[in-house]
Amino acid sequence: MKRYLMAMALLVCMFGYSQLDDRRSTIDFVEILNDNKTEALFYYKNNWKVLREEAIKRGYIHSFQLMEMEATPEAPYHLILITTYSNKAQYDDREPHFDEIIAESKGLKLLNDKKPGDFRKVLYGKDAVRHLH
Repeated sequence: MKRYLMAMALLVCMFGYSQLDDRRSTIDFVEILNDNKTEALFYYKNNWKVLREEAIKRGYIHSFQLMEMEATPEAPYHLILITTYSNKAQYDDREPHFDEIIAESKGLKLLNDKKPGDFRKVLYGKDAVRHLH
C-alpha cells in the first residue's frame, strides 16, 4: 500500500510539473545613447507602451513590462522591454497585430525631433522566450 501511494504521488507530481506554460515573450535590452534618457523614456512611454496597452485591450498580448536600471560595464543596458503573449498562436500573429495598431495610430511621438536611432540602441533581443512554471 505504501508503495502504491508513493507511486501515485510520483505520477501526480510528474503530470503536474510536465504541463507546459504556453506563454512566449520577446525581451529587448536597450542602451540609452548620448545622455538622451528623457527622449528615450518619452519614446517608450508614448509609443511602445501605448501600443501594448491597446494590444492588451484587443487580446493580442498577455502583458508587457518596461523596466529601467543603472547600466554597468558588465550590463551596459538601461532598459529591459518585455512583451508576453498568451500562447504560440498569439506570438505568431504579433507582427500583423502590431502593424494594425500602428496603422491606426496618429504616428510616432518623438521628443526634440530625435529619431530612435539618435537616443537608443537595442543591445540584445530574444524572441520566443518560453515561460517555465
